[in-house]
Amino acid sequence: MEVGATLLGWTHKAFPMDDPSRVGEARRHAAQAVADMGWGEVDAGRLALVVTELGTNLQRHAQNGRMLLAAMPQSGEFELICIDNGPGIPDLALAMRDGHSTGSTPGTGLGAVRRLANHFDIHSELPHGTVSVARLRAGPPVDTTPGLHVGAIRLPAPHETVCGDGWALATQGTQTTVLMADGLGHGPEAAKASQAATTAFAEAPHGDLRETLQAVHRALQTTRGAAVCALRIDMADHIAGNSTAGNTADSTSDATACGTVSYTGAGNIVGRVLSGVFDKSVITQHGTAGMQIRKPDITSLALPAHALVVLHSDGLETRWSVERIRPLLQRDPTLVAAVLLRDHTRHRDDATVVVIRPKEQP
Repeated sequence: MEVGATLLGWTHKAFPMDDPSRVGEARRHAAQAVADMGWGEVDAGRLALVVTELGTNLQRHAQNGRMLLAAMPQSGEFELICIDNGPGIPDLALAMRDGHSTGSTPGTGLGAVRRLANHFDIHSELPHGTVSVARLRAGPPVDTTPGLHVGAIRLPAPHETVCGDGWALATQGTQTTVLMADGLGHGPEAAKASQAATTAFAEAPHGDLRETLQAVHRALQTTRGAAVCALRIDMADHIAGNSTAGNTADSTSDATACGTVSYTGAGNIVGRVLSGVFDKSVITQHGTAGMQIRKPDITSLALPAHALVVLHSDGLETRWSVERIRPLLQRDPTLVAAVLLRDHTRHRDDATVVVIRPKEQP
């Protein structure tokens, strides 16, 4: 992605793997999506095998197994996320050996998925279950988030075909700005509100965060309104190798800070900045963009080394423990998003979670 361009969040479609026929349904959905992206037969065939392998594993061995599929046109990738509620994989190293499978599958086994996918990561915990993410692409890699690892899941409410949440991300120099919007309610009207928010953000994503929030507020006045959070990560200290970020309010020590996180917003978009030794909440003021908001204020805190920044809509519970995701702090952020969705979704609204981790500097 061109530096300064805006990455618009993708939407996942969920396929509960409660019947063998759902594997074929997911495979057909994936095939149509990548055909629209211009993939050739060989790459589409690789994807079909991965969908079949992962879907069959979920259907045969998992409790409440779900596959989430998303086309990511800006990066040219297709993403498959698998989530289940148990029983977990007793010997993950054995399961990952190429050719190992407990049944007859086309691949065969998770080792084949790792071989066929351009990226594959998996985490299993007994008895809570397993989460995995696979990404495939047909061409050379496109870095849409320079300097960052970003994992995100965006799901419509049950029985809805569009998602009332939206998110977008833009990078310029050492700064990355994220906007998340949760349109009131769910369905098409909520989706119009969140789309208006991300469109307004994309027009000027690098300005003062207060001005960004005001611009979004104005853009939403013809919609039903939305909860909104605009958050900026500045990695200038990480790049320069110093630690001036410790001077911000509500910060960690100078010795461990590698950047700053600043945010403003209105409504119930919440999140956390956390590492193995640090945990601070991201909470915005009351109000609804497009209807009524107070004069925006900005809260800043230091970004510790090896930290994650998590933002989510109220489709996830506000209170959650970091313990279940602590082993994943340095893994693919999508695994963190998958665990949070699995363990804390409310199951009655749109649900979006975005997880960001700065890349380690050489």
